[in-house]
Amino acid sequence: MNILFVCSANKQRSKTAEDYFSEKYLEHAFYSVGTNAKICRKEGTNLVSEIDLDWADIIYVMEEKHRKIINQHTSNTYNSKITVLHIPDIYNYYQKELLELFETKVLI
Repeated sequence: MNILFVCSANKQRSKTAEDYFSEKYLEHAFYSVGTNAKICRKEGTNLVSEIDLDWADIIYVMEEKHRKIINQHTSNTYNSKITVLHIPDIYNYYQKELLELFETKVLI
């Protein structure tokens, strides 16, 4: 199964999820991206593309705004794959509380 994690900058939340679950579930493929082109370019992180969305069997977005951005640019093509985790942008990379939220919200 291919699982995509999406946040704004692909620096804290989605990158944590990719790295954490990649170590935990070796039988699945994980990738992470951001939705903010300006920040992703500045930080050198992965910007979401239709190739990523096509690749994914499941797309976990951190906030409702991420679903809206994807749907605006793809005419809702991927909406059935998207689950919103409702995780605000207040966590650092690999923060213990963030990992605990992933454990309760992400179904693999």
